[in-house]
Amino acid sequence: MTIPWSSLFGGMLLGVSATLLLLLNGKIAGISGVLTGLMTPKKRDYAWRWLFVLSMVGGGAIGVYFLGAEVPKEYETTTSMLIVAGLLVGIGTRLGNGCTSGHGICGIGRLSIRSIVATAVFMFVAAVTVFVRLHVL
Repeated sequence: MTIPWSSLFGGMLLGVSATLLLLLNGKIAGISGVLTGLMTPKKRDYAWRWLFVLSMVGGGAIGVYFLGAEVPKEYETTTSMLIVAGLLVGIGTRLGNGCTSGHGICGIGRLSIRSIVATAVFMFVAAVTVFVRLHVL
């Protein structure tokens, strides 16, 4: 069995980055909260959010253009299905009071019971979805 070193390193970077943001700035690195803050800006709470989002996009671009990360070129779905899926993710994020990154990385790190339960639900639904996709449809 080979160890996916780049995935391990990326996960470690996520954990360290989320921890540093919380310890040094008191901010949670969940993207839904970051984006919500951009839509409803408060004084002195705007610049770091833009930097966060631009760094995510920039990091992805660096990965693709300079480090050779692969991006899927073909999808086995329609544009309308992608739109519906995006809307469902947005609705789930609102209903769950946060996204998977906020609950899974930041919330569990803070030992938040709500985040632990939310992440367990995310993982269960993901497992059911994969099972249905591979064995039922």
